[in-house]
Amino acid sequence: MRPAAAAWAPAKPAAAACAPMLAGALAAVLTFAAPRAPAATQAGRQALPPPVTFTAEQDHGNMMEQLGIQALRPGASGDENDPDHANYDELLANPYPALPDPLRLDDGGKVTSASAWWRQRRPQIVAALEDEVYGHIPEGVPKVTWQVTAMGKESLQGHPIAYKRLLGHVDNSAYPAISVDIPVTLVLPVAAKGRVPVLIMFWFGPTPVPPTEPNDRELGEINGALRSALERDDPSLRAAFRGAPGAALISRSQFSALRRNADGDPPSIVELIAAGWGFAVLDPTIVQADNGAGLTRGIIGLTNKGQPRAPDQWGALRAWGWAASRTLDYLETDPAVDSRHVGIEGVSRYGKAALVTMAFDTRFAMGLIGSSGRGGAALLRRNFGETLENLTGSGEYHWMAGNFLRYGAAKAASGPRNPGDLGVDSHELIALCAPRLVFISYGLPEMGDAKWVDQRGAFMATVAASPVYRLLGAQGLDVAGSYLSAQMPPVNQGLLQGQLAWRQDDGGHTDAPNMKYFIAWADRFIHYRGPRESAAE
Repeated sequence: MRPAAAAWAPAKPAAAACAPMLAGALAAVLTFAAPRAPAATQAGRQALPPPVTFTAEQDHGNMMEQLGIQALRPGASGDENDPDHANYDELLANPYPALPDPLRLDDGGKVTSASAWWRQRRPQIVAALEDEVYGHIPEGVPKVTWQVTAMGKESLQGHPIAYKRLLGHVDNSAYPAISVDIPVTLVLPVAAKGRVPVLIMFWFGPTPVPPTEPNDRELGEINGALRSALERDDPSLRAAFRGAPGAALISRSQFSALRRNADGDPPSIVELIAAGWGFAVLDPTIVQADNGAGLTRGIIGLTNKGQPRAPDQWGALRAWGWAASRTLDYLETDPAVDSRHVGIEGVSRYGKAALVTMAFDTRFAMGLIGSSGRGGAALLRRNFGETLENLTGSGEYHWMAGNFLRYGAAKAASGPRNPGDLGVDSHELIALCAPRLVFISYGLPEMGDAKWVDQRGAFMATVAASPVYRLLGAQGLDVAGSYLSAQMPPVNQGLLQGQLAWRQDDGGHTDAPNMKYFIAWADRFIHYRGPRESAAE
């Protein structure tokens, strides 16, 4: 869990009791939707079927039935004492060592120019990943209307900040039985001059929500009224109050990020603000649940009017990416945000989602991809730790397109398939991000970033994506050898020279120890100088 998460649980201020005074605060509304269609008639609404209610196992079985799959191969066990435990022997880790060539067209032609990449090869990879791995976003996904529900100025460990609480409401007029909202907290540094880069962070754990408090004028009035009431009750207090006429009886709450990262650095959100960056916190599971039972609810269920998805449709990873893209829609309208330099960040399953987001939405300028494992940066055809068959099982299949289950099939109408049958892999997912900034981050198994996430498999994919970066005039990983033979650098020695970067830190299942390296690396490429650098000149 992200170390900074607990930092955003502020103490309950006395002023919170005055929250009703804020009921009349102005809310700014921004709409990205076309005018809403007239509301459906009551008779029409009654004709719509209610959402299907499945357990994850039932929905998984429904997808197998749609695909004609009678049996799936079981995934590996994370318990090394089990007979079917995961493989951790590198000699057995590459049963399908040949990777699809990201620079070879489907007809066998070689891609030798940037124009051929953009016009021909990149669309082919996008189509393959959508068809077989992550799914298509259907046409007709409802539009989003954004509203600013609260705003204010506070302090985050001594750094002045301005925050907004945003709510994106998804139009559900076509299917009122399902309601979907996108809550986002946007925090920007006050000290920065001009527009600032922003990192959208997929957040798990308690979502940071600044306290809603009176503004400065209201707080002054409250303090004045409280002083008068106390003096009436105890006249002896007048002398004390005269000695400190400006003292506030009720002071504004502070954002107190008390827990430092495991490496002793400030929490990642503090590091971002101190460097002059903003951040936007998004809990994607509010938009689409992290389980198979939720596939007939959330944005996937709303788009399908409560019915089970088709095999080629999106899973949760793309749905979470969709929510990040809609957040970027809003950020592009905020005059304080440098919308050309908005990034995406996530760890573990949200690291998978961050990489998927970056690959499919070319507006994102940078990504910090933390411990993303299989389905993220690690090669799908590897047999090390988590396997492709884990992703096709009932506990994780909802992340992927239904069609992806076919590659875990032991018995099916179309015949069995295996990971080697995939015509695309994660190095090509990374390649879709080229030439934009991608920082692949991992930690140490001994510190909690388990071997299950396959650090080497992600390094191999990053090496294999590098030729695309070079073709497009950017720099990939500067290593000797192929993806099979290249040696991972020592822990804490990153490969940060190019637009595609790698660093394994000595922390656990978190990207927090790499945040300061990510910021400095990204600043160098986007030519951004934070307030501290500017003040030093």
